[in-house]
Amino acid sequence: MSILLDRDSRVIVQGITGRMARFHTKDMLNYGTNVVGGVVPGKGGETVEGVPVFDTVKQAVEATGADASLVFVPPPFAADSIMEAADAGIRYCVCITDGIPAQDMIRVKRYMYRYPKEKRMVLTGPNCAGTISPGKALLGIMPGHIYLPGNVGIIGRSGTLGYEAAAQLKERGIGVSTSVGIGGDPINGSSFKDILQRFEEDEDTHVIAMIGEIGGPQEAEAAEYIRDHISKPVVAYVAGLTAPKGRTMGHAGAIISAFGESASEKVEILSAAGVTVAENPAVIGETIARVMEAA
Repeated sequence: MSILLDRDSRVIVQGITGRMARFHTKDMLNYGTNVVGGVVPGKGGETVEGVPVFDTVKQAVEATGADASLVFVPPPFAADSIMEAADAGIRYCVCITDGIPAQDMIRVKRYMYRYPKEKRMVLTGPNCAGTISPGKALLGIMPGHIYLPGNVGIIGRSGTLGYEAAAQLKERGIGVSTSVGIGGDPINGSSFKDILQRFEEDEDTHVIAMIGEIGGPQEAEAAEYIRDHISKPVVAYVAGLTAPKGRTMGHAGAIISAFGESASEKVEILSAAGVTVAENPAVIGETIARVMEAA
């Protein structure tokens, strides 16, 4: 099994005619992802990498049965594209776009909550690397060759640290069930807690790896949820131990403004909840391997 994405997922790419979208569409097709269409207003009838382009998400869904979408739309228009996907019946949406205004994302989240939970689209991102279920499907921009199929579920705010974890695991012959990038923005579609719940319910995920960073309350909220609801071993790494207070570091959401938002405070809170915390990024794979052996 995997979460959110599998071989049966039928994917569309919103903004498919852009340079980066074309590149990653080709990469996803080569990986074996079932990319069935693209959406760019005014370019319906064209093709990209043999994939038909539609003017609207609704047209794409009706013609292809798409249930997943990858958003490669520029920041001023990305929020509308996400809401269009929700309206058209897309079940899972990954937004790669960086630089979407926080106010736009507040609007997106309010809009999505118009739908009852069973019909509400799941959104990860914005400003994320995407999601991969190794050997099944890739929905994003990550290098698929570094991921082995296996039993470790990865959730990360940082795409590159997610890659690092997967590469270290591969060196040890350890695979990944699904890796989910939730994005580094202050307001994102899914939290650590949302994805932790899905991994807890996935029978093929035996250990969960959580890649956090400074800024925001998400890691502290996740620690509380892990303590009360997660039965599987959780390994975490929190980036930014040396970051100065009050300065944005890397991601828009990586700024410390309150207690529990610095890396050291997050490490303390996660450790108190029973999470095994890797000391530095070089030992993430080693720490996960050790926890798997002990489990």
